[in-house]
Formats: sequence, structure tokens, C-alpha cells
Amino acid sequence: MLKDLFTKNNTKKRKYATIPTETIKSDVPEGIMTKCPSCKKIMYTKELNKNLKVCIHCGHHFQMNSRERLESFLDEGSFEEINENMISKNPLNFPDYLEKLEKDREKSKLNEAVVTGIGTVNGHKIVVAIMDATFRMGSMGSVVGEKITLAIEKADELSVPFIIFTASGGARMQEGALSLMQMAKTSVALKRFSDNGGLIISMMTHPTTGGVSASFASLGDYNFAEPEALIGFAGRRVIEQSIREELPEDFQTAEFLLKHGQLDAIISRLDLVNQITNILEIHQPGGELEW
Repeated sequence: MLKDLFTKNNTKKRKYATIPTETIKSDVPEGIMTKCPSCKKIMYTKELNKNLKVCIHCGHHFQMNSRERLESFLDEGSFEEINENMISKNPLNFPDYLEKLEKDREKSKLNEAVVTGIGTVNGHKIVVAIMDATFRMGSMGSVVGEKITLAIEKADELSVPFIIFTASGGARMQEGALSLMQMAKTSVALKRFSDNGGLIISMMTHPTTGGVSASFASLGDYNFAEPEALIGFAGRRVIEQSIREELPEDFQTAEFLLKHGQLDAIISRLDLVNQITNILEIHQPGGELEW
């Protein structure tokens, strides 16, 4: 019996683990899969992009650059960019500033942290400004403020709505007070546009902070945000040290701001075009709201 037992064990086929070679590994395209930072599930990057960079499992909104947002929001072929050749200088002679700007131009393929232009949403003509966090973290310098101001004035000239998508780390430190002055300049331009009957829609995306959140991002007739977007002026640590209190876990999220009346609604990227179309239609003569 013992002999039979050992004989049977010896006849079993051994199992071996196959270790992929470096050649096989290199055959798998980089970036083919994406892991969601919220639900930790993995999905095909192609499927994620097709779903407008919204997680197909939990609805987490990945960041979009300006070109991706233009393609997902405006009617195909309708966008006409304005003031695209404006670039920042170095008015305060800040060390290495021009070199950093040039690196960001090469990386992002943009001249500045905001793209502005004229387009249509389901046939409704608008002027749009889209901030891009891939360029200097979407920080607001003199050129960003000037491009947004000129876009507002173009909307006023054409008598069409102005829509802005914000994504910013705040004022650009390399331009000091000149950057902070853009808060006042853009706010005044919006006030003039509003006094002339212009419609302003602000869509805050992740993140919208600092001087941007304290100025044009919060001055829309409609102030919206994407789910879970970080929105605020100063950082959590600075505020906690100032008031000497611990802040809620969801502090400075879009959901927290909506709960406390600082937003009109949180809109998923998947519903954005329909919701904005409804708003544009009710602001036409005889328009009615279908929310």
C-alpha cells in the first residue's frame, strides 16, 4: 500500500508558474488599463475615455484637459479659438519663470492656462473659457485674466451667453500683485456683462481654489460643479490653524458647498450638455425649464 501511495504521487504532473519575459511585457501597450482612485477598480482606458473620463463603476470624475472638454461639450467643428497667441512675460523678473512657462507649453501644447473661443452647444451660440490644470496647475496670471476678460467682452459684443470651466490652483505667485489684480479685472468685466443682460454660467471642476474661486468662478448667474470637486480659497490646514477647530471631512467639496448654499447644483459630466442646453433654452424668448 505504501508503495502504491508513493507511486501515485510520483505520477502527478508538476505545476509550474510561468514568469513573463521582458519581451512579452513590452508587448502590452502602456496605459491600456486605468485604475480608479475612488473605487480602486480597473477598466480599459478606451472605455473610460468613451465615457467622458467618468468611472464606469462608481462615477468618479477624472480630470480633463481643455481639448478633451471642448470635444465633449461643444458641437463638433463649432469651436473657433480667440486670442490663442497671447503668452506670458516675466514682469517681476522672477527666476526661471520663462523657462518653466516654456516647459509647460511643450508639455501641454498650450500657450497659457486657459483656452477661450466661440462655439455652439446643441446649436446655441456661446463664448466659452476653459481653464487647463496641465499648464502651471491652471494658475491665474496676467494673460489668463486678460484672456478671460476679452472672452467676456466678446460675449457682450455678440450678445451670447458666457460659460466658463474653472480648474485652478489660484493666483500665480511668479506675478505677485499683478496676478491678484486679475480678480478685480475679471469681476468688473462680468458685472458689466451682467448689467447688459448677459447670461453667465460657471462650471467648477477639480480643483478650483484660491483667487479664482474667490472671483470669476463664483460670480455666475448659475454656479455649478462636478461631483467631488475640490473648491475653496485657503487650504484646510491654514483654516484649521486660524479658527483652531477641526473641519468636517467633506469640507471644501462640491457636495459640502451645495449643502451650504454656495452652489446651485452638482452636475455629472454625462448630463452636462443636456442640462446646459435646458438653461440656454429657457433664456431664449418664451423658453421653459425642463430640469
